[in-house]
Amino acid sequence: MRRTRSARPTGRASGSPASPPAPGVRSRSRKLEEIAEQAGLTTGVVYSLFGSKNGLLIALVTDYLTPAYGGIEQTVPDGMGLVEAVEVFARHYRRLCDDPDALRHLSFEISLQDLALRDPELAPRLAASVRAHEERLTALLSGRVHDGSAVTSRQARRLAAALRALMVGLSQGVTFGLADAATGDYFAAIARALITPDVLGPP
Repeated sequence: MRRTRSARPTGRASGSPASPPAPGVRSRSRKLEEIAEQAGLTTGVVYSLFGSKNGLLIALVTDYLTPAYGGIEQTVPDGMGLVEAVEVFARHYRRLCDDPDALRHLSFEISLQDLALRDPELAPRLAASVRAHEERLTALLSGRVHDGSAVTSRQARRLAAALRALMVGLSQGVTFGLADAATGDYFAAIARALITPDVLGPP
């Protein structure tokens, strides 16, 4: 049965312009369109494939974070000590800054964080995705020898949190052109400086 329109006049019919969407709504819609475009999708396809914009965003952030953590797992053998493993991770992260798409990746990351700050549903899902990748780094560092003892999971988790935060900040500086002198050796040296009793904590 076809639904008939109400006889009550609407604001547009009575000559009053429709209320514009709130700035936050416009911003989120625009951000979604931009991010969908980066993925080569239309917003219609986003909802068809992923169910919601958040489904797409989480899939994208997982894909975005994987090179930083997935690639390092292939270059750090099990027998490598903690200090050397941290240095290798830091140099790997620095090389990602030289990717031709590094600026676009940073733009996507900032857009995603902006959306998460405005969307209470997206924020915990984004945090969970980042935390899952941080756990991969924790697993990579756990059990490695430092000062004659194997690093525990608890110590590796504390170090991984600090190391991730440091690498994200430094890499953004390089991408923005604020840290041109930050070479791979510089990344490695600063990352190595995190390996202290205060950062690692008790076993």
